[in-house]
Amino acid sequence: MADWFSSWFNTHYYHILYKNRDEKEAEFFMENLLSYLSLAEGSLLVDMACGKGRHAHFLHNQGYKVIGMDLSSESIAFANKDVSEGLSFKVHDMRDSLDWTFSVDAVLNLFTSFGYFDSITEHEKVIENFSSKIKPGGYFVFDFMNAHRVVKELVAEEVKTVDSIEFHIRRFVENRIIYKQIQFDDNGEKYQFQESVMGILLTDFKQMLEKHSMEIIDTFGNFSLEAFDPETSDRLILVAKKK
Repeated sequence: MADWFSSWFNTHYYHILYKNRDEKEAEFFMENLLSYLSLAEGSLLVDMACGKGRHAHFLHNQGYKVIGMDLSSESIAFANKDVSEGLSFKVHDMRDSLDWTFSVDAVLNLFTSFGYFDSITEHEKVIENFSSKIKPGGYFVFDFMNAHRVVKELVAEEVKTVDSIEFHIRRFVENRIIYKQIQFDDNGEKYQFQESVMGILLTDFKQMLEKHSMEIIDTFGNFSLEAFDPETSDRLILVAKKK
């Protein structure tokens, strides 16, 4: 299903299904990450695939300048309802080149907002686009799923009820792509969407980043920034530094 994210992320059903994401947990992670990075106040950050801007707003409130970017026009419209000096949002496909004449201190890609494309080449293009705009000594941070563990412990089927809607979810893996089929009824109408995320591993990230002058300096396995273990960690959080 080509560019499934173009339609699914723009529906309000996407936000209903994922509405119960833990905000306190997200802030806990961001506080730990910012403490680790020790960026100077006023640093310019990019929130790549920012959604409705919850993390961009948090970063801005911590004293940073932030550019939030996302393919979903609906999400960016929502984020743009609350902007101020040093905080901006724009619709952007991360695969497209950036025409900026300036460079940034860090690019953050949070909560598995990567891996949506069919080939490693497309993902590498994203890294090329954004790493080219990072200052020497700046950071590229990915917070991704631990694909090894996800595949090993894949839940094939489940039903989630949110706002009286029963979401029937089926998961499977083909050619390194983790698929999630989502079916539900609402107001007498039947709906079906599909998510697909490539199971990108640490070795894949390392190869892609090194091609574009980025060196992985740390990997973490959870929001407490404990060491990454491919067998047990919930997340793959990696920090790369521009050479």
